[in-house]
Amino acid sequence: MATGNPVGRLADERVDHRFKALPPDAEGLTVGELAAERRNLFTGGFTTPVLALSAEAVEHNLALLETYAERHGLAFAPHGKTSMSPQLFARQLERGAWGITAAVPHQARVYRAYGIQRIFLANEVVDAAALRWLAAELDADPDFRFICYVDSVRGVELMAEALQGASVSRPLDVVVELGAGEGARTGARTAADCAAVADAVAATGGTLRLVGVAGYEGEVPQADGDKVRAWLRELVSLAADFDEAGRFSDSSEVVISAGGSAWFDAVAEVFAEIPELSLPVLKLLRSGAYVSHDDGHYRRLTPFNRVAEEGELQPAFRLWSQVVSRPTPEQAFLNAGKRDAAYDLDLPVAQAVRDARTGEFRSAAGITVTGLSDQHGWVRTEPGADLEVGDWLGLGLSHPCTSFDKWQLIPVVEADGTVTDYIRTFF
Repeated sequence: MATGNPVGRLADERVDHRFKALPPDAEGLTVGELAAERRNLFTGGFTTPVLALSAEAVEHNLALLETYAERHGLAFAPHGKTSMSPQLFARQLERGAWGITAAVPHQARVYRAYGIQRIFLANEVVDAAALRWLAAELDADPDFRFICYVDSVRGVELMAEALQGASVSRPLDVVVELGAGEGARTGARTAADCAAVADAVAATGGTLRLVGVAGYEGEVPQADGDKVRAWLRELVSLAADFDEAGRFSDSSEVVISAGGSAWFDAVAEVFAEIPELSLPVLKLLRSGAYVSHDDGHYRRLTPFNRVAEEGELQPAFRLWSQVVSRPTPEQAFLNAGKRDAAYDLDLPVAQAVRDARTGEFRSAAGITVTGLSDQHGWVRTEPGADLEVGDWLGLGLSHPCTSFDKWQLIPVVEADGTVTDYIRTFF
């Protein structure tokens, strides 16, 4: 694990050709030096396409989920796979996050390199090399807390074999993953399956320690509010049954974890019903997409649509592209495509035009993105839509996870276009 302030040292990285869209005349400056210049996104030498994060929206979203978790008595380990940005992790932790969630061991290695002390890995880990690395981390840092899923007897056997071979000095904490239903993703499917996995953990002789139960309600087949709540109650019931059977006797708390970005209101509701157990309960929410939100998938699915009185997330991404071809009155082409914009759930949405002649902004009414090639965006224009070669077109994106992962260094932009910081990602 890195020492000192590794997040702060990101500002010492040199700007060069590795980072898309940054001003060519900034080559050789450090990221911190470039940020201190407070250049304007539109007039400061940035090349198109360029992805920008709204400074105001990110701050708003961070504050909103902090308040939400506090109001509902939830601990919060936002899923870091969304941004893979140590700077955003640090801000989430400053906003009261318990820790950061990972999906695979590589992500956990990034987290440790940037000082994350609590990691919840919402997946099974049966890779011996990764487990040996994890054993070394646990041995080297007594304050490091790591929890991951188990969902099979064979998986438990593989974990125990690797960890015992590495002579790990303290138990690795695990939670039994309850599957979200027939045909869902990972997770033990029945209460009997879960009990068998728990028995296998107990049989490792202290190499693994059972500390709770978890799962992902977003995988409930044909999910709706009733089905999601029913599955969450199964999860809570499993925890209560395990507690009554003394399965958490080696732990100081019971971890019960769920919560993606589409149903955290249901998680809050059902977790409020958790009965008193023999140990304190860590009610751990893992939603991650909130930090940037989006203009498509999560705008439609966010629980704040159902609990509007609790607030509203703000889309933080805007991809600025440039019109490079206008072959017909009904068609235009942008210099942004699949390498720049998320496209796995929805196409980008045209939101604003910056006039190349005057620098003025106007609505993108009558302008629609109809497709993406690798490096081009296909645009249809309705009669009267004002768009010409050279204009900048601002696009809203859908799905934060596949927006962040296309950009290594993302300008953070205030409402007037001033770039105040740069977010480094590690995918």
